[in-house]
Amino acid sequence: MKELLEILGFLALVQGVAGLVHEFTDWDWGLVQRLGFLDGYEIYASVTLLVLGLALFAAAESRKSG
Repeated sequence: MKELLEILGFLALVQGVAGLVHEFTDWDWGLVQRLGFLDGYEIYASVTLLVLGLALFAAAESRKSG
C-alpha cells in the first residue's frame, strides 16, 4: 500500500508541476490542459495536484512498509 501511495503521489506531483509549467511557459505537456472541463481553472487544478501529491507522500510515510 505504501508503494502505491508513493506512485500516486509522484504522478500527482509531476502533473501539478506540468500544469504550472504549461501555464507559465506554454510548453505543451501534462494532463491538466487536456481536460476540457478545467478550462480557466488550470492553475487551481495544478496547485491542487501539487497539494494532493504532498498529502499522498505524507500518507505513505505514515504507513508501515510491507
